[in-house]
Amino acid sequence: PEGRSKKKSRKHQRFIERRMLLEQKGLLSPRRHLSSQVPMLGSEACSTLTKTNDTTASCCKKILKPKKIVPSSLSPSASPDSIARHHSVLLSQGSGSSKGVRTSSSVLRPSKYVAIDCEMVGTGPQGRLSELARCSVVNYEGDVIYDKYIQPELPVVDYRTHWSGITKKHMKKAIPFKAAQAEILKILKDKIVVGHAIHNDFQALKYFHPKDKTRDTSHIPLLKQRAGLPIMASVSLKSLARHLLQKKIQVGCRGHSSVEDAQTAMELYRLVEVQWEAELAHSMPPRPPSPITDPTADSSQYMDDQYWPTDLMASGL
Repeated sequence: PEGRSKKKSRKHQRFIERRMLLEQKGLLSPRRHLSSQVPMLGSEACSTLTKTNDTTASCCKKILKPKKIVPSSLSPSASPDSIARHHSVLLSQGSGSSKGVRTSSSVLRPSKYVAIDCEMVGTGPQGRLSELARCSVVNYEGDVIYDKYIQPELPVVDYRTHWSGITKKHMKKAIPFKAAQAEILKILKDKIVVGHAIHNDFQALKYFHPKDKTRDTSHIPLLKQRAGLPIMASVSLKSLARHLLQKKIQVGCRGHSSVEDAQTAMELYRLVEVQWEAELAHSMPPRPPSPITDPTADSSQYMDDQYWPTDLMASGL
């Protein structure tokens, strides 16, 4: 038994030395002290004993105020501004809720969101091909971060002005498609992209955005429910804006405004953002835990030599 304890002690000593080496090399985070991991409860008092003239007095009995708990969901009538404030509070308290709902981290980072809308003109035989002629991108707050007219690769046959708002004079200041495509894709990279029937916009850009980073307001049942419309029905952006935002868009004979449509899509998304992102988080497959960081795993096995890099073994430990 004594020989076993000595062997285990030497093995543990090697483990400690290797861990210290990894920490020095920056390959492993230093271990936190137990006192910094266990927070004090609000009902616990911090009692400090001070000795004055051989007498012992109790001082500094400070009771911590309990943190205000903010619900993880908002009422259906919450405004976009209320949702933004709600997100800032969630960010200060940490993601998730008391019920263990796994909230997408992107909900807490509005800068990762953009909304896009494109206007197309007709090219090719009888103008049946749709090509990009204008693209607008707005941020989470609806501010325009990109809005340019774009020269199609083929000659324009039909400007579709009644719907697109594009005329021949707009093409005089248009930039080539390839240049516009490069600029737009740089903006969309690693972003959550919001749009209405957004597959049409991506098709015009000749681009495929990751599905898990795409939010199509034409496919959100939550919006249709709030608008009192059939869930299976195909609902236009104009109709959703009228029912949910009390906003009239796409009116007049000058055609659509891609800026206005992008801003409207973002407003609609923000109406149901918290609930929709929570549902998406639930539908995501759980990530398998790492065998090293899994808290249920027995960490004692990693003291064995086979789990250590050969370059560290060669350093003399």
